[in-house]
Amino acid sequence: MAIKVASVSETWMKDVFTDRGQYCGKVEDMECDLKRFKVRSLVVKAEKSSYLGKMLGDKKGLIIPFPMVNAIGDIIIVKHISAPVTEEDISTDTKPTAE
Repeated sequence: MAIKVASVSETWMKDVFTDRGQYCGKVEDMECDLKRFKVRSLVVKAEKSSYLGKMLGDKKGLIIPFPMVNAIGDIIIVKHISAPVTEEDISTDTKPTAE
């Protein structure tokens, strides 16, 4: 299902939330495919106190592929973003227990 936006400028500085209600930040920029007249991705600036800001740490933001966008209206709703699992996370979760 395509999401229709009358003007690309409508998305700038809109609040971005995940479909689970977590606040991510604001749209700072967009990447467009001018040959196909399609939006490729949204650049979201993470605010420090937001879900995305806590997940990214000192990074400034995230590029979200446009297929992850669920809705655009007064706010933008994207599919939930989870932190990647690292090898450290796996090794601490699977420690053998002594019986």
